Amino acid sequence: MDAKSQSSFVFKLNSGVVASKSSKQATTVDSTTEVEYIVASEATKEAVWMKNYIQELGVVPSIVEPVVIFCNNNGVIAQAKELRSHHRTKHILRRYNLLREIVSRGTLEWTESAQQKTQQIHLPSQCRKLLILSIWIICD
Repeated sequence: MDAKSQSSFVFKLNSGVVASKSSKQATTVDSTTEVEYIVASEATKEAVWMKNYIQELGVVPSIVEPVVIFCNNNGVIAQAKELRSHHRTKHILRRYNLLREIVSRGTLEWTESAQQKTQQIHLPSQCRKLLILSIWIICD
């Protein structure tokens, strides 16, 4: 048995799952925050691609901005919003820090996963016709 984590993310369009990915991570990491940060980075790239693809198809009247990512790790959320490195995260490979740039542009918004049910219930009726792309990040 190796120390590599199994990680997954799920894309939902309105209330239906449209894509998902589950795989063993290529690198061994020291903490759950680092595991989820790597998954979040991969999910972020997929989310940006999917949003652009759906816009190009023109199958929905408009897309809600920003795309929302739900994550249950506050360390990941803080790290994604922070534009500088810290001593605990300085060893994370640079390629995963694309996540920070995308978040700083306002393309994505990070939210704790506990808030997701509330947001879906209180969604105004006029917004139900719009594209809502959300991502769940799951790590085992």
